[in-house]
Amino acid sequence: MRLTALPAILLACLAASGCVSGSDPESAFLPQPSQEKTSAVAPRAPVPSAEIAGTAAPMTPPATVAAAPASPAPHELAWAGEVPQPQAFTATAMTVGMPVPEEKPVAALVPAEPAVLTIPQKGGRVYARQFRDAKPINFGKQSPKKLAVHGVDVSRWQGDIDWAKLRTQGANFAFIKATDGGDHIDPMFRTNWRKAKDAGIRRGAYHFFYWCRTAGEQADWFIRNVPKEAGALPPVIDVEYNGESSCKRRVSREKVLEKMQVFMDKLERHYGQRPIIYTAPDFYRDNLRGAFPNHPFWLRSVAAHPSKVYPDRKWLFWQYSGSGLSHGVDEKIDLNVFNGSEAQWHNWVASKAD
Repeated sequence: MRLTALPAILLACLAASGCVSGSDPESAFLPQPSQEKTSAVAPRAPVPSAEIAGTAAPMTPPATVAAAPASPAPHELAWAGEVPQPQAFTATAMTVGMPVPEEKPVAALVPAEPAVLTIPQKGGRVYARQFRDAKPINFGKQSPKKLAVHGVDVSRWQGDIDWAKLRTQGANFAFIKATDGGDHIDPMFRTNWRKAKDAGIRRGAYHFFYWCRTAGEQADWFIRNVPKEAGALPPVIDVEYNGESSCKRRVSREKVLEKMQVFMDKLERHYGQRPIIYTAPDFYRDNLRGAFPNHPFWLRSVAAHPSKVYPDRKWLFWQYSGSGLSHGVDEKIDLNVFNGSEAQWHNWVASKAD
């Protein structure tokens, strides 16, 4: 058999540039998925593989291609310009080492459902007040019911509390009795502290101040027993007269302010938050008028609005009842309210979260 005509046929075929085993010329330039991911984020479009059309040189990264001359290729790659219209590919005979997919592999690189990050509000969900009162007071137009964010304060005397139930009744925050003087801890403190957090309630701890102990040792005792915890509300110093205390001595106003300052400064240095001052009308009248203008106040006022009992004093929390009733608690409970809107509550809590 004579073969002299075969070279001429091959040269003619190559000159026409249309004889590559019968395949589509564009199939040699189809983008293939890359195995590289930057910062563990999947690319939004196909990225060329390290080798194109059988060459051994690595592909130029996208940033370098973007700086190349502007003369466009006949069909731009997906990551460098406009994506071409979808093309249908027919099954063809292929040379070994050049598989061509039936469809362009774009969908495989895009997650079916992008992850959505939900950031909860710092103050948590606010539940509406559903407390009852064994001795209700008519506060008129200045009723605490008109304020949005209610809460409670508790000690051993409330017994075993169902904190999850209490929260749904309107306990959006809780101040929990921790310590007295320099050597006493409320036996329910650790349990209440843990369970209130588990229920999603914002909580802070309070210390009942004794005037017969030094301020420094009382601060040390509180710090020893109350954890420094991100997200906790500021610590509270409870200053009032207590006829049931073994400490019957009443110190001068000057001594009261001095002791309080020492105690609060030590707590502020340790917890990184300025303590809240809790007090009652008679103690405030004798000792605290005009004092500590830069500290937040939590005021007891169960017969009238705080503006009538504590004139000219700004306040953050108002204890408006000592005879509250609620599902989740067998005994009577103190009821309180935050002085602000729901949005202001979230902002205030967020400022204490760091």
